Amino acid sequence: MFGKKEETPRQGKIDSLIGAGTVIKGDIRFTGGLRIDGEVKGDVSAAAGASSSVLVLSEQARLEGAVNVAHLVLNGTIVGQVSVSDSLEMQSKAKIIGDVEYSLIEMHQGAIIEGRLMLIKDKAVELKLAASN
Repeated sequence: MFGKKEETPRQGKIDSLIGAGTVIKGDIRFTGGLRIDGEVKGDVSAAAGASSSVLVLSEQARLEGAVNVAHLVLNGTIVGQVSVSDSLEMQSKAKIIGDVEYSLIEMHQGAIIEGRLMLIKDKAVELKLAASN
């Protein structure tokens, strides 16, 4: 009851920030946490093996390109394919124009997806089932 509260991705540390009014053209690869308040024209992905990577896009953020991360907290706009291996939180002003691969999704009222939703099945379960056959 009074023990240490477990840290969730939303409370994770943000290591890098792309500020409002900033425009980046090119791909971004990061570890840890990345917050985008500006605009990115290029793919954004977590470095290989970065299972705790967190990408946060604020309400004014816009990203045109593919996204491949473990955790995504979105309140801005993404135009492109999105792949989230752990959790996707779409807040009320979030918009994705493109297909979305996810393991766990939380959508607040007002969030929009214009594309297909594809569940990423648990690989451990698939391996167990394949081994038993």
